[in-house]
Amino acid sequence: MRSFRWPPPPDGGPRTWGPGPGAPRTGRPALPEPETELVTTPHGVRLERLVTGTGDPVTVFAHGLGNGIAITRPFGSGVTGRKIFFQFRGHGRSDSPPGPWSYLDLARDLRAIADLGGATRAFGASLGAGALCRLLAESPERFEKLVFFLPAVLDTPRGEVARVRLTDLLDAVAEGDASALADVVSLELPPAVRNTPAGWAYLRQRLDQLLRDGLAPGLASLPDQTPLRTPDALAGVTVPALVIGCAGDDLHPVAVAEQLAAALPQATLHVYDRPGVLWSDRADLRERISAFLNG
Repeated sequence: MRSFRWPPPPDGGPRTWGPGPGAPRTGRPALPEPETELVTTPHGVRLERLVTGTGDPVTVFAHGLGNGIAITRPFGSGVTGRKIFFQFRGHGRSDSPPGPWSYLDLARDLRAIADLGGATRAFGASLGAGALCRLLAESPERFEKLVFFLPAVLDTPRGEVARVRLTDLLDAVAEGDASALADVVSLELPPAVRNTPAGWAYLRQRLDQLLRDGLAPGLASLPDQTPLRTPDALAGVTVPALVIGCAGDDLHPVAVAEQLAAALPQATLHVYDRPGVLWSDRADLRERISAFLNG
């Protein structure tokens, strides 16, 4: 298979060498994005929000760095009740107050959205998991159930790989360089997926969103920060928690997931044996999350 290139082939399919039929050359177009709203929080930052589903319980979903509502929605596909998705400051249509920002700022965003929506359960992915940890250090009994997906940091700053990735992402977005941005975003995909219709569809959706909405420079300092001084700050969180990690993920080390699970008194840890779980084990991941939250 040839190396990754941007722009994609006109028909959206993979390109292969030699004669004969290739893989399917058409992919389903991405679904249109749902209509969101801007809500004003008590701390004065307007945040973009999407509410789906009906009834109780209510679950809030917090996304990862440089991601947003579109990435977190699939995690709630099998979860009952009302689901609240939002964009942290500096993402999507949410406000970008003067930076730099800390995990305390992100925890305030998460708490405000949870309080305004009456959420009793919380899901946090990567950056969102860190913000959730920071919130819980102050309010250990705020939620009844917790899910942490690919936690990236607790009390030790993220490594050089994360800093370089974020810098490259912010630079490409700021310059409006679709090709450079595609190179960075393609690293989110397993190599086997990068030149397939599904991979191209994912890239198109991510680039459309990032080039339209941008990312705030205030995010640049986050890889050098931590949500906690010590994991012991979570000792008072006695509600059930599910911690999910992936072996071989440089941005989300398994050791962080293991450390988080050990710090939470009522945590269950599940580690997938390879990275790219959203592509290789999506059905199992959705079932695992929904079974835990619905149980």
